[in-house]
Amino acid sequence: MPQRRMDRRKFVQKALAGGSAAALPALAACGSGTAAGSGPAVQTQRRVMWRLASSFPRGLDTIYATSEVFARRLEAISEGRFIVRPYPAGELVPGLQVMDAVQQGTVQMAHTASYYFTGKNPAFAFDAGVPFGLTPRQQLAWLNQGGGLELIRELFADFNIIVFPAGSTGAQMGGWFRREVNSTSDLRGLRMRIPGLGGEVMSRLGVTVQVLAGGDIFPALERGVVDATEWVGPYDDEKLGFHKVARYYYYPGWWEPGPTLSFHVNLREWNGLPAEYREMFQSAAAEASGWMLARYDSVNPPALERLIASGVQLRAFSEEIMTAAHRTSFALYEEQASQNVGYRKVYDSWKAWRVQAYRWFDTAERAYADFAFPRVAGGSSA
Repeated sequence: MPQRRMDRRKFVQKALAGGSAAALPALAACGSGTAAGSGPAVQTQRRVMWRLASSFPRGLDTIYATSEVFARRLEAISEGRFIVRPYPAGELVPGLQVMDAVQQGTVQMAHTASYYFTGKNPAFAFDAGVPFGLTPRQQLAWLNQGGGLELIRELFADFNIIVFPAGSTGAQMGGWFRREVNSTSDLRGLRMRIPGLGGEVMSRLGVTVQVLAGGDIFPALERGVVDATEWVGPYDDEKLGFHKVARYYYYPGWWEPGPTLSFHVNLREWNGLPAEYREMFQSAAAEASGWMLARYDSVNPPALERLIASGVQLRAFSEEIMTAAHRTSFALYEEQASQNVGYRKVYDSWKAWRVQAYRWFDTAERAYADFAFPRVAGGSSA
């Protein structure tokens, strides 16, 4: 292993495992003075105040509110000693520039989707979700139990950032289209807002891809700047009003079967926290992450019913489109892995985990869903 990579790994491990003793000098700058001779217990009473830049507008009361849930919980368990103030996209920095702000120390942390920043490193997409990838449970299992998070953190260390899972939207919809798309030929020339590797796959299928922040999508779709867009799912999409300017609502969101949002934290700031504060941070992050998925799973079903009642036309992507997208996705992964050793390392771990997870979920989860779900959808509750 190259010396630079070994040094980077040690840096990340030290940042995670370092004790409060190394953090005290940095912490001293975060609050008022303490009398000489005070012990560590007094030192940890210092107040830490951070700013969080979100990639999402305030009006999206689940995806944005996750950062507020995190901040409230952190303040509560720290008894007011560790305060994070969230700011919506555009208030401190534009939504798609939050990673730069964290890297440069303009803000201490951000709440975002790492696939927004694949231009910096294409492997960042695996931190969030990739086409034909993992479900929410599988994704979190790979990150937290399968070594995925350690690999992702090695990549982000190059940018002075450490990442933490910070919520999931659940499986997403395929998006809103002003006209039907029944075949791959219908995709060619289509202008669509879609980020990450999903956007790269769509581009290879002939789509003209744009990446827009959440608050910029509706006017672009309304004015015809784009012909289609994806966002999350029924609840957020209804709030953003996409159904008012696009009639056809496609599924499934094959490019995001279980995307994970992340907290990006400036690594020097993280390294400057006492161990106690790091534990509180991670506990609050885990609680917010669970809240976000549960919230989406509760609000999406009635939102979909409302959209259908309003005249929205549900459409499934055709087998032709799904097959072409699947083939193109894995050709892209292999191509990028052949060009980048760091990407290959993450991809190989993810791919092996995916095989095992799919086999298990196919045995139990899908067998149950194939039997039970259609009976409810068909109007039977028995």
